[in-house]
Amino acid sequence: MSQRIDDARATYSYRPSLLGAGWNFTCDECGIEWTTGAKSGRIPYDKVRRVRMSYRPMSMQSHRFATELWAADGTKLTIVSTSWKSMVEQERQDRSYSEFIRELHRAIAAAAVPVRCEQGKMALLYWPGLATFVTVSIGLALLVVRALQAQALAGAAFVGAFLALFLWQGGNFFRRNRPGLYRPEAPPEDLLPQGQ
Repeated sequence: MSQRIDDARATYSYRPSLLGAGWNFTCDECGIEWTTGAKSGRIPYDKVRRVRMSYRPMSMQSHRFATELWAADGTKLTIVSTSWKSMVEQERQDRSYSEFIRELHRAIAAAAVPVRCEQGKMALLYWPGLATFVTVSIGLALLVVRALQAQALAGAAFVGAFLALFLWQGGNFFRRNRPGLYRPEAPPEDLLPQGQ
C-alpha cells in the first residue's frame, strides 16, 4: 500500500510470496529506503544507474507490473504491483503502485544524474517471442479456415475462441512490453496500472 506523507516522502509495501517477508519502500528527499525482514538498505538517487518497467502477468494475477532498479553498487530492487493476500489470491495495488513509481521517477529525475530508463522486455527475448506469437497466431487462423472448409463448425468455433483469447492475452503482453527507452520524468503510462 502506498501513502504520500508529504511532498518529499512516499511509501509502498508488497508481499512477493505468502510465506516470505514483505518488502517496504520509502522515497524521501535523499533516496529510496527498503526493508524486508531483517535486511534493509538505502540507495541515494544519484547512485541509481538503471530502471526497467515491464508488464509481468502470472497465472494467479494477469494484471501485474514490475519496476526493477539497479544501483551503482550492484544492489537490485524489484517493486511489483500485486501482493499475496492468501494461498490462492494476489491483491492488485494499482493506484498505490502507480503513485509510488511516479514519485520515484520524479525524485530520480530531480537528482539530474544519467540513468538508463528501459521499458518492456529485453530485445533479445522480445523479438523472437513476438515472431513465435505471430507464427502461432497464423497457424491457428489457418486451422480455423481448414475446419470451416471441412464443415467442422464445432472445431472451428473452439479453435477460433482459443485464437481470440490467445490474441487478446498475447497481444496485450507484447504491446505493453515493447522494448525501448524513456526519460525518467516521463514513465510510460502503459506500464502504470490504472484503477483499484
